[in-house]
Amino acid sequence: MADEKELAEVQRVHWQETYTAHPGMYGEQPSAPAVHAAGVFRAAGANDVLELGAGHGRDALFFAREGFRVRATDFSATGLDQLRDAARAQDVTERVTTVAHDVRNPLPLPDASVDAVFAHMLLCMALSTPEIHALVDEVRRVLRPGGVFVYTVRHTGDAHCGAGVAHGDDIYEHGGFAVHFFPRELVDALADGWRLDEVFAFEEGDLPRRLWRVTQTLPR
Repeated sequence: MADEKELAEVQRVHWQETYTAHPGMYGEQPSAPAVHAAGVFRAAGANDVLELGAGHGRDALFFAREGFRVRATDFSATGLDQLRDAARAQDVTERVTTVAHDVRNPLPLPDASVDAVFAHMLLCMALSTPEIHALVDEVRRVLRPGGVFVYTVRHTGDAHCGAGVAHGDDIYEHGGFAVHFFPRELVDALADGWRLDEVFAFEEGDLPRRLWRVTQTLPR
């Protein structure tokens, strides 16, 4: 457990320093998964969206521009500062709320308080398998019945899986970033008690990173 806490703190500091050195490092355009998720959320009649691991906010701000009310969380205060500045510049401040939060802790929201949850490559950060299960249990708690969860993760078919520093539990650190590479059975286990709507394989970036986009719905 001490090793897990130490790795988590190292990663938090790393992200703080990365966002400080590279403001808006992912650009202003939304990710392809966020664009897809907006359509899924709209079809489900969602109004309130929670984004986990929002970073400097390119996807959270996109959801706000699309008319959703967004709660954006991240454990990097630096990233959230950049998000709030961008929200003011884009005149969407009234639709965006930010909360500094580490997803290893319970989500700071009441039960059944949001319509949809989005997480782009947050679940595959340096989280242990039990921590990932606990986080998805929290997502289930804060979603309203019929709510939708869209998340993306790098999987075990990714070129960086097995490379770099091994931390156990399919977690490998490469270039300072630790990633938990998902086997398919973990995706299926996280969908237990949900309706698993889609597991879509795609690639992103220059390596390229290999990911799954997962959509699952909470029963009514």
